[in-house]
Amino acid sequence: MNIIFKSIVGSQAYGTNTAGSDTDFKGVYVQPTRELVGFGYKEQIEVSKDECYYEVRRFLQLLKSANPTMLELLFMPEDCIIEKHPAFDLILKHRDKFLTKKCLHSFGGYAVAQIKKARGLDKKMNWEKERMVRKSLMEFCYVYQNGKTKALATFLEENDIDEKDCGLVGLSHFRDCYALYHDPSQSLGYRGILSKNGDNIKLSSVPKGEKDLTVLHFNKDGYSTHCKDYLQYTDWLKNRNTQRYVDIETHGQQIDGKNLLHCKRLLDMALEIAEHKTIIVRRPNAQDLLKIRRGEINLEQFMQQAEEDIQKLNAYFEKSDLPDDVEEEFVNELLLEVREAIN
Repeated sequence: MNIIFKSIVGSQAYGTNTAGSDTDFKGVYVQPTRELVGFGYKEQIEVSKDECYYEVRRFLQLLKSANPTMLELLFMPEDCIIEKHPAFDLILKHRDKFLTKKCLHSFGGYAVAQIKKARGLDKKMNWEKERMVRKSLMEFCYVYQNGKTKALATFLEENDIDEKDCGLVGLSHFRDCYALYHDPSQSLGYRGILSKNGDNIKLSSVPKGEKDLTVLHFNKDGYSTHCKDYLQYTDWLKNRNTQRYVDIETHGQQIDGKNLLHCKRLLDMALEIAEHKTIIVRRPNAQDLLKIRRGEINLEQFMQQAEEDIQKLNAYFEKSDLPDDVEEEFVNELLLEVREAIN
């Protein structure tokens, strides 16, 4: 892999890193011509979740589409750059040409996405306590009695019935509904209601003529959803960003400040592109951005203001003399020039 550019990116480059922040790397490489004309083309290589490289053709395609992450690589602070080949300078000297009116939708669109993520009504860190507790299958079973439904556990307790003395028989045309039989003598061989590990119900053979006690409904879909949610939650607990969780627990606003930090950063960058035709990666207001992350401001009010600012961006870009797009021929010639410089 012929790496022509490698840089530290993310919070370390923005100046918004905290004690627990990871160090992320992104870069650009040039594949040999032999691999390009064969079946070996790879537009992207992920070394790890923290390190990723883009083949120069893919990199230029993303630049042309005004991808914010790729555009930032053209304006990285010198102290973040780890490796830079002269071939990459061929791209850098034309970096201004990649700042177009498309940035309104790419940077603005990313900002909108961050607001939606920040609201995070279904973020796992905001899940109600009861949703985080592993429930038994019994809690998803109900019986029909006297025109009303009742929790199976309550029914069994009120009638002094052991679930092991019960038998279930499926009912045709009644999805997830069963006839419930009881044999306190245990002479009929009923298998009980719950499987040995308690993750499914059991059916029994019931002799003809036996009278059922009631109809049982097993909320199978609800149980399945609960199991899936619980598994996702426990996985999240193992892998969560502890500092991010602590921040939200501390300010108690149930809004993810880190998403809003990025929202503000993206809006500021979009404005700088429209007014000054540049991207400032190392944010001069890094401390203010960290206050947003820590929830030291009213995050709900911030989101309302951010949504208004997104609308104002349209006016800034309309006034700007930025080009609408990058010329296809220019990008193609630049790609060939970079390849020739390597091969």
